[in-house]
Amino acid sequence: MENLSLPEIIKGLIEKMGFRDYSVSYDEEARRFSILIEDAQFLEKSLANFIADLNYLVKLVTKKYDWAPITIDVNNYRKKREELIVELAKAAARKVAATQQEIVLPSMNAYERRLIHAELAERPDLKTESKGEGKERAVVIKPL
Repeated sequence: MENLSLPEIIKGLIEKMGFRDYSVSYDEEARRFSILIEDAQFLEKSLANFIADLNYLVKLVTKKYDWAPITIDVNNYRKKREELIVELAKAAARKVAATQQEIVLPSMNAYERRLIHAELAERPDLKTESKGEGKERAVVIKPL
């Protein structure tokens, strides 16, 4: 495995997971692999689990070989999720500004919470903070 490149390792992992009709591309600047899988049954049932499993395996490989971390996006799931989170943040910010009442967003992982904090950081009329523990941690948007 030491002679293989990271794209070859990722392709090997996808094949070992049982997929044959897929493509892999890499954006070097963003350090993001985009994977397109053409399997309708898979897409309906287990996309989130597959992404989590593949991210975990790739993280282990990158740590073992001391490679820089990368991002994996399967069927643009992560990109669409990021866009959804940013839109949620903007809509919640508008509501907080209009009502002057805080809003607690649904629980999210650290990466998604960071997206919200970054998106709203430049707003002088409100502030954001994370509240809760573990999987229950959520962003609170408050008026100033």
